Amino acid sequence: MAQQETDEQINDGFVVDTEDCEARELAYRERGTARPITVVGNPVLHRECKDVTAFDDELAQLIDDMFASQKAAEGVGLAANQIGVDLKVFVYDCPDDEGVRHTGVVVNPVLQDLPAERRHLDDSNEGCLSVPTAYASLARPDYAEVHGQDAQGNPIKVRGTGYFARCLQHETDHLYGFLYIDKLSKRDRKDALRQMAEGTPRYPVVENV
Repeated sequence: MAQQETDEQINDGFVVDTEDCEARELAYRERGTARPITVVGNPVLHRECKDVTAFDDELAQLIDDMFASQKAAEGVGLAANQIGVDLKVFVYDCPDDEGVRHTGVVVNPVLQDLPAERRHLDDSNEGCLSVPTAYASLARPDYAEVHGQDAQGNPIKVRGTGYFARCLQHETDHLYGFLYIDKLSKRDRKDALRQMAEGTPRYPVVENV
C-alpha cells in the first residue's frame, strides 16, 4: 500500500490536520497523476457515489491522484466524482478564516446535523472546479463536522470553521450528487451557468457529450 498520513494525530476524537501540511500534501501529489476535471452535466456528478469498501492500493493511488488533480486545478478541495470516480472520497488542502492550513482525506463522509443554536450562517461567495469560472453567494453554516474513515478504514472525525467549514460541506455534498449551484435560486443558478459558459477553465476538463 502506498504511504499514507501515518503521523496524523487525533485530538478529542477529531483529526489534527494542521501539522506537516506542506510535506504531506507534497508526498501525496508526487505519487499521483493529475486527471481532468468533470463538469456540471456529467452524470457522475449528479448521483450519490458508492461507498468505499476496499481500503487497498487502488484507493491509495486514487487519493494520490486526487491531490495531484486538486493542485493542478488550484483547488482547496476535491471529490472523487470530480475526476470521474464513483466513490465516496474527498481530499482537501484548505485554510480556515484564521489562515490555518488543513490537509487531509475523508472516505465515506457523513455531514453531521447541527443543533439550531450552532447554525450560524455565513453568506459568502462560493465556486467549484466542476462549475469553472462561476461564483455565487451561498449561505452555509460557519461550522461543520464530518464523520468518516481514513485511507486505512479507521473511523475519523473532521471539523472546521469559516471557509474550511464551507469546504467540508461542499465536498461532502458532491459525493451525494449535489453541486453548490443546486442550492441556489433558479435565477442565481442560471447566472452561474452563464458565467461558466462565458469563461475559459484554467485547467483540463472532461467535455460532456
